[in-house]
Amino acid sequence: MHALSRVSIMALQVKFSDEFRQWLLHNIERGCAADDMVQSMVAQKFEPRIARGLVEAFQRARRIGATAPSGSVELEIDEYLYETPRLAPGTMLRAADREVPVLLRLERPALAVLEGVLSAEECGQLIELARGRMRPSTVVDPVTGEDKTAQHRDSEGMFFRLRETSFIARLDERISQLMNCPVEHGEGLQMLRYGPGAKTTPHYDFLAATNQANRESIARSGQRISTLVIYLNDVKQGGETVFPEIGLAVAPRRGNAVYFEYANRLHQVDHQSVHAGAAVHAGEKWAVTKWMRERPFVSA
Repeated sequence: MHALSRVSIMALQVKFSDEFRQWLLHNIERGCAADDMVQSMVAQKFEPRIARGLVEAFQRARRIGATAPSGSVELEIDEYLYETPRLAPGTMLRAADREVPVLLRLERPALAVLEGVLSAEECGQLIELARGRMRPSTVVDPVTGEDKTAQHRDSEGMFFRLRETSFIARLDERISQLMNCPVEHGEGLQMLRYGPGAKTTPHYDFLAATNQANRESIARSGQRISTLVIYLNDVKQGGETVFPEIGLAVAPRRGNAVYFEYANRLHQVDHQSVHAGAAVHAGEKWAVTKWMRERPFVSA
């Protein structure tokens, strides 16, 4: 997580094959209209703005007598490019040993509220397994890369190792199928407990390459791409997961979860995924979080 920031224009390095280069040069040389080339590329699963940018880059090189791009070209994109969500479509998701109803979906950001991801018994078992291992939550300092007690997260937490026990392995498998990512791409389940008054301020779950620790983590495992937060108890008052950019607050109900995505195949990150944990006004809040990576997760 890192401090809030927004980039209105993002430079993307788009790679392409020599075969594609020859195809584009041939069609430009024979006078094909830009719209026709873009339409043909979109039919081959190019994102429309990427297709348009590539055609314009090649046409620009031809106009000024420059050598056409080769291998890759840098394009400027002024907003996050939404792709088909990783989460499966439909109102009921199949996840290993159960079916999970979808209560709500959003397109931008890609988000869903899910019902009954865990049973009441499983929620209780997770809490008991974690209770004696909880410590004050820490975050990675965006400048130094060092772990420090979070000023914006006054909670307690701990991590289970991937497949730490047969019970955890069963949950890892169910969650990975829900999130449509291999088990090995997941970080270990993170348990969090928020007492009265505890909260988290707005933040992102994707990693900012602003320090050596994050850069090394991204190099090992790729960017974080999606999150699943599962609520382990009913909170008497407060404790909602709030998405301020879209005006959504998800109430914590035992066994239910909120899922969201924030990184695409172009290595952009979605700033609309900013979220916070509202203060707990009565009782306590227990939750477990799973983060998925682009590649198999390798810890430091």
